[in-house]
Amino acid sequence: MDQVEENFRGMWRELLPVGRYDATGGYRRHAWTAADGECRAWFREQALKRGLTYEVDRNGNQWAWYGDPAAGDAIVTGSHLDSVPDGGAYDGPLGVVSAFAALDALRDRGVLPDRGVLPDRGTAGGRPFAIVNFGDEEGARFGVACVGSRLMAGVLDPDHARALRDQDGVLLGDAMERGGHDPAMIGRDDERLARIAAYVELHVEQGRNLGDAPVGVASAIWPHGRWRFDFHGEANHAGTTRLEDRRDPMLAYAATVLNAREQARLAGALATFGKISVEPNGTNAIASRVTAWLDSRAADSATLDRLVKEIIQQSEAEVTRESYTPVVAFDRPLRDRLAGRLGGVPVLPTGAGHDAGILASAIPTAMLFVRNPTGVSHSPAEHAEEVDCLAGVAALVAVLEDLL
Repeated sequence: MDQVEENFRGMWRELLPVGRYDATGGYRRHAWTAADGECRAWFREQALKRGLTYEVDRNGNQWAWYGDPAAGDAIVTGSHLDSVPDGGAYDGPLGVVSAFAALDALRDRGVLPDRGVLPDRGTAGGRPFAIVNFGDEEGARFGVACVGSRLMAGVLDPDHARALRDQDGVLLGDAMERGGHDPAMIGRDDERLARIAAYVELHVEQGRNLGDAPVGVASAIWPHGRWRFDFHGEANHAGTTRLEDRRDPMLAYAATVLNAREQARLAGALATFGKISVEPNGTNAIASRVTAWLDSRAADSATLDRLVKEIIQQSEAEVTRESYTPVVAFDRPLRDRLAGRLGGVPVLPTGAGHDAGILASAIPTAMLFVRNPTGVSHSPAEHAEEVDCLAGVAALVAVLEDLL
């Protein structure tokens, strides 16, 4: 058995049980929880067993360095290890496991020597190389996606980040502190950004657009955002309050969901209410308040803005925009270099946000996609065939060797 393939399979087996919820088969690896801590410990172990320089940056992101981290002009790859509630095994971890497997392959080929100094600049392996695990990419616990990369790139205010709360009222700052990280340190990291020449992220495809191709290259990320809708009403008894006397915010919420679906269909865009909180949340009680979160995405910012404006205008809610990411076009020279190196693989846009999209405002970034035969993602049914995962590793090795 090829050693790199064996390493990939071994790492994958180690990660599979971490944070898995037996009742659903999905994963609950939410940021700064025990499961996330196990994932972070696994990352650190993989770095140290390979003799890499391990560090955690000011925003809680983990780094494994081959070569001098301070030398600059580094090539970086990786992804994230946290998950959405009951998410799949591949979203995020595939990119991190593939990164370590690619490092092993580059060493086997002699591109990166096992010991000693890096080759001269301008030769293969002449640049520092790093693998990264970005923290809190999914935003499942605190409501804002890509927290680690947003803080690093300076597109998330540190005070706002520290004040984010989970559904139990726990502050993000407090959760970080309990996880062993000082929240006073968080913020834009210009020194680290200046070290990086390019970031390439491998990710499972979150759709079925690759067709017969096992691997593709991303062209752009659709603009997307999250909005909180607060619907107010009056709590009352479900068995004694006449229908005409009710002030039930659930009705306004339901009407908004149906309208959002229709407006998205007309706009050729996407609108999803996937998270809801109800007070007092009793079976025999009329709700006093419904809080719901809208996730909306479109091919361009103008369409997205019109869609969300229409949804808000026809709702009976107080609305707060919690996050917004404009369209991201990945660095064209880097994107074309990857596609050319891989022999004309499909180049396609995606509606999903990623750390690579956040960092694109500060450094050249690109993405590789691995085929997903079902198109299902953010679900226990998310899947990629092992042969395609290994094709993704091979593609990552090829582009890294070219960039290094």
